[in-house]
Amino acid sequence: MITRRDALTLTGLALGTAVLMPRFTLGALAQSADAAALLQPGPLGDVWLGPADAKVTIIEYASMTCSHCAHFHATTWPVLKERYIDTGKVRFTLREFPLDPLATAAFMLARCDGDAKYYPITDLLFDQQPNWAFVRKPQSPVDALEQILRQAGFSKEKFEACLKDQKVYSAINAVKTRGLDTLKVESTPTFFINGEKHSGALSIEEMEKVIKPLLGA
Repeated sequence: MITRRDALTLTGLALGTAVLMPRFTLGALAQSADAAALLQPGPLGDVWLGPADAKVTIIEYASMTCSHCAHFHATTWPVLKERYIDTGKVRFTLREFPLDPLATAAFMLARCDGDAKYYPITDLLFDQQPNWAFVRKPQSPVDALEQILRQAGFSKEKFEACLKDQKVYSAINAVKTRGLDTLKVESTPTFFINGEKHSGALSIEEMEKVIKPLLGA
């Protein structure tokens, strides 16, 4: 579980790159040794956006305290969702790859209220990242998180109960461990597009260079 002590003793945040993955065709599956492993969900399951039969599948591994991830979700993500996910061309999921205990805590809170609240909460926390991930003493990051989660209807009791959920804590760490050991994810954000790895906070232009050929555009 995550304790307040875990979060308060954090001294810094790791920054990373991204992996993008479009939906696997049979050809892509044949070319990627890790395709079957990549499509296997973690203990809590994947929270998908977009239709199961979309031509392109994107799987993102991210950390809630990663500033590059927040940049991607502030700039590329809204356009990607509007142009490709909401129109049924792309299927997307965000997987947990926390780089520190505070990021683990944020993902635990995002998972606490069920799949329907997963993206509203991750979107909220990415948008508000400077207000909780980079706070300075005497304010604590956990207290800042609690204040922000009130916007999503979390009481103090619910907030603390979510951070004590050992099942969710273990499941999130299992996703990260599998990403590290099996899929060789080393930084955030990391994206797999139909089995092909792409690193960094991709711009919408960079992402479209990968997506459009797969869509036949």
